[in-house]
Amino acid sequence: MLKTSEFRVKDVINLRDGKRLGNIADLEVDLEEGTVNALVVPRGNRLLGFFSRERDYVIPWHRVVRFGTDCILVEIGDQAEGEEP
Repeated sequence: MLKTSEFRVKDVINLRDGKRLGNIADLEVDLEEGTVNALVVPRGNRLLGFFSRERDYVIPWHRVVRFGTDCILVEIGDQAEGEEP
């Protein structure tokens, strides 16, 4: 079992191109269903979450492949939220 605090220190890696996407900044949770819908990873360099023109990576839960000890493996295309690879 993982604590939410452990999510923030794990690197998120895209299996399609091996690119490090960053660290998880937020989770989208459905409180009625009790499920995690997506991981949110900020794009680009941000200063305390401000001054970024790029949209965040919103990675649907079904795109999470594996949780490792040091990283989280996902499989996404180059698209932003809502678009399938």
